[in-house]
Amino acid sequence: MSFCEVRFSGAAANKACGMNVILPDAGEGPFPVLYLLHGYSDDHTIWCRRTRLEWYVREMPLIVVMPDGLHSFYCNDPRPGGFAGEDHIIADVVGFVERAFPALAEREGRALAGLSMGGYGSMMLALRHPEMFCAVSSHSSAFDFAHKPISERHEINTFAAALPDDRYDCFELAEQAAGGGNAPAIRFDCGTEDFLLASNRDFHAHLDAVGLAHQYAEFPGQHNWDYWDEHVQQTLRFVAEHLRMP
Repeated sequence: MSFCEVRFSGAAANKACGMNVILPDAGEGPFPVLYLLHGYSDDHTIWCRRTRLEWYVREMPLIVVMPDGLHSFYCNDPRPGGFAGEDHIIADVVGFVERAFPALAEREGRALAGLSMGGYGSMMLALRHPEMFCAVSSHSSAFDFAHKPISERHEINTFAAALPDDRYDCFELAEQAAGGGNAPAIRFDCGTEDFLLASNRDFHAHLDAVGLAHQYAEFPGQHNWDYWDEHVQQTLRFVAEHLRMP
């Protein structure tokens, strides 16, 4: 297994960007890719600093890519000077990975996952781009972002209010996916002591109501790294079931 710290120029982001990448040692590929997104308070380094991710994937023929989404919720900010978070992931990150690494460049070779802001982001991107991603698994997700106010943090709600109507609302996107026939495989979980539990339960109920197949689970735990370190292992098993593994 190899660990790469990558600096590259993101055309969609219009800035220098970073990502961390875990590469498998066995075989020559091409390998499927898991794009693993961080939360609001962190960056692309956090998954490897706060979990045993490298150990968990040590024997998997899987590339794990951890990009930097800043505070974008992985959406394109339409305000002057706003960061194009969605385009950065879809064009800059996926494009660079598939040029630079032995990545399987097809739908069955791409999955998304993330936590909190990145849990919302992974679900939103998978539902907006089902032609690109075959599976998504999220933890402790902020599903209410772009759907209704999610906190007392003025800057987050101001950003959400500036977004185009329904483009980034996971509830609306799920309803569209239910009628589209090309939805990715969906899994998400949340801790029973997590402040985002109600949002996850509401999203689970909404997916049931619109008839969108998914797996949902609750486990003891809070909105913290003890929880995510444990349950990212279930994400790895889930995406391995749906990706085209060598």
